[in-house]
Amino acid sequence: MAALVCLGILGAVSTAILSLIFRRAQSQLRDITQALGADEPRIAVQGGLVGPLTKVLHAVLQEKSDSLQQVRQENQDANLQLQLLRRRKSGVEAILNSIQDAVLVCDNQDRIILANPSAEHLFGFKFESSRPPVLQDALKQSPLLEMIMKTRNSKVRHVRHELTGLKKDEKTWYDCVLSCVTDDGGQAVSVIAVLHDITREKEISIAKNDFVSHVSHELKTPLASINAYAEMLVDGEAQDAATVKQFCEIIQGQAGRLNRLIEDVLNISRIESGLIKVSRQPHSLALIVRDALEMMQSYAKEKSITIQSPPPILYDRVYADKDMMTQVVVNLLSNAVKYTPSGGHITVQSDVNDVDGTVTVSVTDTGVGIPVEDIDKLFGKFYRVEANKNFAKGTGLGLNLVKQIVETLHGGRVFVRSQQGKGSTFGFILPLAEAGQAVGSI
Repeated sequence: MAALVCLGILGAVSTAILSLIFRRAQSQLRDITQALGADEPRIAVQGGLVGPLTKVLHAVLQEKSDSLQQVRQENQDANLQLQLLRRRKSGVEAILNSIQDAVLVCDNQDRIILANPSAEHLFGFKFESSRPPVLQDALKQSPLLEMIMKTRNSKVRHVRHELTGLKKDEKTWYDCVLSCVTDDGGQAVSVIAVLHDITREKEISIAKNDFVSHVSHELKTPLASINAYAEMLVDGEAQDAATVKQFCEIIQGQAGRLNRLIEDVLNISRIESGLIKVSRQPHSLALIVRDALEMMQSYAKEKSITIQSPPPILYDRVYADKDMMTQVVVNLLSNAVKYTPSGGHITVQSDVNDVDGTVTVSVTDTGVGIPVEDIDKLFGKFYRVEANKNFAKGTGLGLNLVKQIVETLHGGRVFVRSQQGKGSTFGFILPLAEAGQAVGSI
């Protein structure tokens, strides 16, 4: 019985002690919870189990705080890099959109991922980054399509081509540079195409080659005649004075033709390069026409062609270079005489328009005329009407020189009217002296 009483007392005491420990633990846990945000000295004063536990928790929190600060700094750096990348992207796009060259970038899935306005205009499609156009749909049958495919398959880093036929209605040339971009594994990622319009340079090159070819041909003809007759003189084939004189006259005539050709070429070249000296003074155009007519009278009489000169005009002064304008009228009269059959008639007219402040000079002949399809080409270099080539000799530079002098140097305008088989009218319009002062002061 006593033993049972003792066991009951021990159980009650044990329960009380455990309850006290539990309540103390609860109190300490509340203190820890309140002290988590407090300074280290306050945490350190806690006794018992709180001190070590607080230190551990503080170390963990400090480590997490340092990690969080590092993450925040890395995030800030990443945002800064992202802003820089966006600015660079905007700058690159602004540059691509501003250049005249067409730029295309396509990926390895045949999608156009970048195209500037020049490329859109050239190939006739609209680029949207949210919906990249398919390469085959955008380029259709363009020769560039096949070149892009070959560049990607061969993984060539840089290749250059000259392309034509990109525009259906125009004859154009493009210098195309293609580059294949690969990843670290050597796989083709994208192809960049840059197309530079070289049409103007190509046209200049073609014109230069044509010019040299024509000049060489025109120079060879008189030179061949001079050389042939000179050899006959040296070989003694001219047995009498009359034959010697005939040969010498032919040589002299061909030498004069050669000299005129060279002068025309040089004058056109000087005018186009802006190196020619122009002496502009007020001159009566009627007097210039009169002087030119006097030079051409003997040539016209040889073919029994009559020339009707214009009546005198009270006031037709122009601000011009007299020698150049004389050459213009002489060239027009010379063409009229050459392409008018014997017994024909040439009329020179001069009219003043006081309202427009201009004076017009026209030369009308009763010659062979010009086909309609040739009229717009008459003032080009070395151009001669195919149908009239056998009727008279020429270099094809006279009318071009007329155009250069009248329009480039004097601010005027040339014109032509013709009907095949019935004759032609060539002429020019110049501003009167008062209206031409600004032109003459250049």
